[in-house]
Amino acid sequence: MEPLFGVVLGLILAVASPAHDSCTCATNKWAVCAQDGLGNCTCRLAGSDHPVDCSTLTSKCFLMKAEMIPQKEKRLWRPPQGVSDSDGMYNPDCEDSGVFKARQCNQSSTCWCVNTAGVRRTEKGGSSLSCSELVRTRWIYIELTHKRSSSAFAVPDVAKALTQLFESRYKLRPKYIAAIKYDPPLIQIRLEQNKKPRWDVDIADVAYYFEKDVNNDSVFPSNSKLTVSVNGDALAIEKLGIYYVDEKPPEFSMRQLAAGIGAVVTVVLLTAGIGIAVLLILRWLRTRTYKKFECKEMREIKASSLE
Repeated sequence: MEPLFGVVLGLILAVASPAHDSCTCATNKWAVCAQDGLGNCTCRLAGSDHPVDCSTLTSKCFLMKAEMIPQKEKRLWRPPQGVSDSDGMYNPDCEDSGVFKARQCNQSSTCWCVNTAGVRRTEKGGSSLSCSELVRTRWIYIELTHKRSSSAFAVPDVAKALTQLFESRYKLRPKYIAAIKYDPPLIQIRLEQNKKPRWDVDIADVAYYFEKDVNNDSVFPSNSKLTVSVNGDALAIEKLGIYYVDEKPPEFSMRQLAAGIGAVVTVVLLTAGIGIAVLLILRWLRTRTYKKFECKEMREIKASSLE
């Protein structure tokens, strides 16, 4: 009886083990997944109670929030290098849907307004700063360069490979890829999304996932590394730049521009002042020399007349 029980227990464990191993998130390495008593696998974002849909990309806002969690709470290893914009990584405030709140603040009560990509679009202000709306990022320009290869890539082949990459890895429908231009080794990709339907991924999330992949800090699990190939030949990406264009222009004030103009005017005035001072000194030296020479001549004329 005992041997039979051991066989049955072994079969149960063998069946249950793969199910347990499959309870992972294919699109977010920071998701914490667990199975309930019925065998259903549910995943939530580390450090928060937000559920994660692992069939699509996690929003950039939720990802940035997860990155701000102390390492021990994530229970996952992350490379020391981190991707940050010009303002640095910050702990964002997110709506329940995962989009950025229009106003973001740091721990020192400094606030600013952001677009749907979480990028600052106004001057920084105090806690009383008001952001009337969340302005949509409609265009994203991605510029990258690749290493030189022995054989040249054809423009249509590069466009096809990148379109397939963005569609298969980042779930982006090809209609949101407005253009791909290639002038070796420079590649320019323009994403355009006027409105985001609920069932489509946001181009800001796609750009963030791609940026993390290129910088070797992928959001995907470690067994899903980025590989780009054109007709079987590897396309090794070296440099990457991402630029965001909103449907409304940014609202930076003229203070910074005025400060820059003031600095230029100050330099010009100082330079002009120094130049004038040098000219006056040179003129004074010439006049003094002329007077000395004139006095010397007068003395010589008087001496000769006395003789």
